[in-house]
Amino acid sequence: MIEKDLQYFTIEAPTPREALEQMRRQYGQEARILTHKTVRRGGVLGMFAREGVEITGYISQKPRNKPTAMSVATLEESRQKILAEARREQSLQLILNEIQSLKENLSKDNGGKKLPVDTPGGLLRIESILQHNDFSPPFIEEILGRVRKEFSLEDLDNFSVLQTQVLDWIGDKIQIYPALQIPEQGAQGAQSSKVFIIVGPTGVGKTTTIAKLAAIFGVSGSSSTSPKVQIVTIDNYRIAALRQIETYAEIMRIPVTCVESVGEFKKFLAMAEGTGLILVDTIGRSPRDLSKLAEMKDVLDAAGTCCEIHLTISATTKASDVEEILKTFEPFKYRAVILTKIDETLRIGNIISVLAASRKPISYIADGQSVPQDIEQASILRLLMNLDGFRISRERLEKRFGERVKINDTFWS
Repeated sequence: MIEKDLQYFTIEAPTPREALEQMRRQYGQEARILTHKTVRRGGVLGMFAREGVEITGYISQKPRNKPTAMSVATLEESRQKILAEARREQSLQLILNEIQSLKENLSKDNGGKKLPVDTPGGLLRIESILQHNDFSPPFIEEILGRVRKEFSLEDLDNFSVLQTQVLDWIGDKIQIYPALQIPEQGAQGAQSSKVFIIVGPTGVGKTTTIAKLAAIFGVSGSSSTSPKVQIVTIDNYRIAALRQIETYAEIMRIPVTCVESVGEFKKFLAMAEGTGLILVDTIGRSPRDLSKLAEMKDVLDAAGTCCEIHLTISATTKASDVEEILKTFEPFKYRAVILTKIDETLRIGNIISVLAASRKPISYIADGQSVPQDIEQASILRLLMNLDGFRISRERLEKRFGERVKINDTFWS
């Protein structure tokens, strides 16, 4: 800006030193500084910008003489104009700083970790969906890290491809335990027994799960003198649970036996030789009731190596409690997890996260109280179909992870 004999200028630079050097190079030693302030350079509306320095000044275009009253007044008027403009710019910068702070707060994850403000929209959207499904923070961070590593910025704009890949990664982390197999009848009529034991906390649906499996594998119309399936319960402390399993067994015409000690259990197993499948319902105990859990383990140890123990967990259990349950029941050497009450929750990311971190497979999924319809052999397809917020192609998932199969040629899983 040139006003009478004065030329005004504005210079921006990354640092004060660079700004001063640039002023000296362009305007010489006669240049004088009027204002000096910190500014944000580049970006959009002040966002994603870097801090810099702005100086304004002037230089006289005529030989230096004693300033007249008019030149002093003119100088002061111009100086006031520049200062007023600077104050307006500072007010705008304050507003932009508030917007920046708000954006940073909105970009924080559940654990309080702040994401970069320039995170691509596709990545933020995937993170939001994973959080909505209650996946654990470590699980989410692992998925997002893999996205950052394997996707370019251009690929992140194609959300359909992005979510498809994320679904595949989630599916790859789910482990499925093979279906229960009953030993075939031997040539002489002898048959080794399969002992299937269900353990778990109180109220997760162990007794109902036992009844469902008994109906699937035991209601076959066989007239064999040795029953194909028998039920054993060591939950004699809960009268209601005992009556419930006895009622189911009576309807299905499947024998039920109650045992309370190691000796009784060993005696039962000896007498049940030749039974195809022995289903064992256990006492529901709190994971903190370690003494009672130890007593139950002593009884179950009577089954020896022929038994197969599965841990039952409700899908409504929060992630931290699932971790505690897995650790508490570890001494039982359970082979897989039976996931119950999946119909009572809309989000199962917590279960998938914890089981993936613990490398525990899932054997069965129960989604209601109906016997035997509301149980199925676990499948990656079923668990992925239960996720919310993803656009899921069932046909593609079936090709990737397999279709649902029948249980015992009677009930669909």
